[in-house]
Amino acid sequence: MSEIFLTSDTHFMHSPSFLWEPRGFSSVEEMNEAIIEKWNSIVKPDDLIYHLGDTFLSDNEKGIECIRRLNGTIFLIFGNHETDNRKNLIFQECKNVTGGWYAYQIKSGKWNFYLSHYPTKVGNYDDTKYHKIWCLCGHTHTQDRFLDVKDSCYHVEMDAHDCYPVNIEQIKEDIRQYNNT
Repeated sequence: MSEIFLTSDTHFMHSPSFLWEPRGFSSVEEMNEAIIEKWNSIVKPDDLIYHLGDTFLSDNEKGIECIRRLNGTIFLIFGNHETDNRKNLIFQECKNVTGGWYAYQIKSGKWNFYLSHYPTKVGNYDDTKYHKIWCLCGHTHTQDRFLDVKDSCYHVEMDAHDCYPVNIEQIKEDIRQYNNT
């Protein structure tokens, strides 16, 4: 049975050290290979993965090659680095990528999730401990899964999950534990 994973901010081929050094790598090439290896160690070919933007920068050809090496069907939500040119390249060259929205909503069991590259307030509830919908996001490169828009956002970016995609069931468990604290 296929599983659902989420991630964002792979930033393949993005060479500034402020990105890969905090992730524990000595180069962007080392980061690229580690992300691909970690991704493929848990995501199987028939799994669905929502990638919430910022797939790659700089070298489009090598970035496309990194995306092609990833397991699963990738449903892409655009981030701030998906230029029109990159979007066109991704959908033309990567048969494992679908989607193409700036935001998207999914349901998993009784859970509703709003998927966006950006942390977004998704409700105006008096009871902030329990939300009917959670925003799953990236963009900030935080290691804190619950940073930003207090009690309504969960960060799926690489930085918050040791450069692994995160399973949707783990997200629900993390939120349950967060709500019980």
